[in-house]
Amino acid sequence: MNAPPRPRALPRFAPLLLAGLLTACATARAPAGPVSGSAPEVWRSRGYGWLLSVTPEGLRLHHETAAGCHPDPASSSELKALFGTQEPGPSGDVRDFLAAPGETRYRFDRVAALPAGCDAPHAWSAPELFDVFQATFAEHYAYFPQRAPDWLARLEAERFRVSPDMEGRALFTLFAEALRTLGDAHVALVPDDASSDTLTYEEPATGTFALLEQEARRTGRTAKAVQKQWLGAYRDGVLQQVLRGQGHHVANQRVFWGFAAPGVGYLNVMTMGGFVAATQGGDATPEQELAALEPVLDEAMAAFVGATAIIVDVSNNRGGHDVVARAIAARFADRPRLAYSKWAHGAKDVAPQAFILTPTSRPAFHGPVHLVTSDVTVSAGEVFTLAVRALPQVVHVGARTRGSFSDVLVKPLPNGWTVHLSNEHYTDSRGEDFEARGAPPQRTVEVFPEGDLFHGHARAIRALADSLGAREAK
Repeated sequence: MNAPPRPRALPRFAPLLLAGLLTACATARAPAGPVSGSAPEVWRSRGYGWLLSVTPEGLRLHHETAAGCHPDPASSSELKALFGTQEPGPSGDVRDFLAAPGETRYRFDRVAALPAGCDAPHAWSAPELFDVFQATFAEHYAYFPQRAPDWLARLEAERFRVSPDMEGRALFTLFAEALRTLGDAHVALVPDDASSDTLTYEEPATGTFALLEQEARRTGRTAKAVQKQWLGAYRDGVLQQVLRGQGHHVANQRVFWGFAAPGVGYLNVMTMGGFVAATQGGDATPEQELAALEPVLDEAMAAFVGATAIIVDVSNNRGGHDVVARAIAARFADRPRLAYSKWAHGAKDVAPQAFILTPTSRPAFHGPVHLVTSDVTVSAGEVFTLAVRALPQVVHVGARTRGSFSDVLVKPLPNGWTVHLSNEHYTDSRGEDFEARGAPPQRTVEVFPEGDLFHGHARAIRALADSLGAREAK
């Protein structure tokens, strides 16, 4: 079973809990105009479908589609994690909100007020929820042409099944079945807390994960048990076969490093986050993650001084934070270079945002690098792939990445469920978009071969390290 990657940049806002007490909203666009000093500032995003209210008490967020408008349950402090920095736009009625300088910019236009009815109590029927679900994907999903050109038509064909007295489980199943046909690792349907034990969404398994499911069926075990065995074999193979018992397994067991052969360094990063152990307070911030990771990279890069090559292995990287991906990639950059660009679907008159890979003053390595990826490499692991592929000394080997680059757009539905979707385009330094097909390697290496799922990775890396070490010996 595919483990869903963590969303990047967009936090997993808590699901709506006020089922039946939320809003139907007029869809007419409120014109921009003067706002009194005592009234909240209201801003409409370009793309994303957000209405952001700035008040003396803090921030509030509403979600808007052609099917209506409803509030997000996130607290002001949670919203500040995404919109806490403001920068002026090209005019007084345009403003950019972002989490921190250098992070994703969200452009907003000022409007006079929230559309009428956005905070009026309303009991949402199943047909109305269907309309919101449909409109959310119609307006924000960026990859129908690549993944399912007729998806909206097929969804519309299911409308006859939706009636005002339709049970929640049946509606959830209808939505889930539709989403699974997209084959997108960043698409999901999350039930509300009260239904989390009875309603579940599982991403369809593909590639390596499909092979693991086949192994589970063949041996009569659960997919979870087989994947746990596979991850254990992956870890042991890195520590014993690749690093020959002399490596380091650090940063909350998310990073391996050491020497795989004489003169050949090895760095394996399994997530772009999670370096800080989880606490009851929730996930660590990107700043806390970097504070935990940077000393580990300092030690590894200092040890790699004099190495003739480094293998950077993200073949089992499940994603995390783009800022972490860029920080790791910066350890290999000798001068500023365009890493990638991004923009949101439907964001009118917003130029792509360029992300520049800037050399770090911390310990770094500017020699030959072999980047290893697989079809498991996803999300921020793929963003890291784009960034390091922009460096001239990097050779990309392994298999295509998963093909899910976009940040996860988190959209609560008015009944407490939440949908996740891909709404952004990422392009590499040459302007190419690899969503839905994955970034291809320059040299294909079977990292998780069908005939050797549990030990093939270690053997492939061992062969690569030995070949690089042999070059050094010559």
